[in-house]
Amino acid sequence: MAPHGETQVMNSNNGRTNNFIKPPRLSNDNLKRSISDISFELAKEASIVAAEANNLPPISEVEDAKCECCGMSEECTPEYIGRVREKNSGKYICGLCCEAVKLELEKNNGKKEEAMSAHMDTCARFNKFGRAFPVLSQAEAMRQMLKRSHSLRAKSISPRDRNVPKKGGIARSSSCIPFVTREINELNI
Repeated sequence: MAPHGETQVMNSNNGRTNNFIKPPRLSNDNLKRSISDISFELAKEASIVAAEANNLPPISEVEDAKCECCGMSEECTPEYIGRVREKNSGKYICGLCCEAVKLELEKNNGKKEEAMSAHMDTCARFNKFGRAFPVLSQAEAMRQMLKRSHSLRAKSISPRDRNVPKKGGIARSSSCIPFVTREINELNI
């Protein structure tokens, strides 16, 4: 670059350099600022939002609420805690336990107090035994599943039941071992 902001340009024909002087700067007096429609609309909208923010009710404080079934804590407003207690006989229970109580209600034919106490007993048993000994808890759950499936299997159709009409299927008439041994003996001979 040339001194004093001058630009040098090389002429490719004969290797001479031509010096060009930069054009003079324009004064800022002639420039005027323009405002676009979009920025005007955004400024107007921001003032409306600020005015609406002053009209909003204050945010109520959040407090920790502990589920009386499972012991899980969650942050809730006092209004929400009050609504949950109204629905559940004065006890605060979390959403998961609430769904479990609904399932218990279906089993107990709509007796809410029995459903609530059954779920609370299950949670208490899990908190005492399941959290301290998770492997034993899993083994107990498998034992209960097997016990239920065995009782279902006892009610299922067994081949000893002669009164039940047979459905289609392949019945085994005899063993296939003599046939296999005969073929093996023929190969050896």
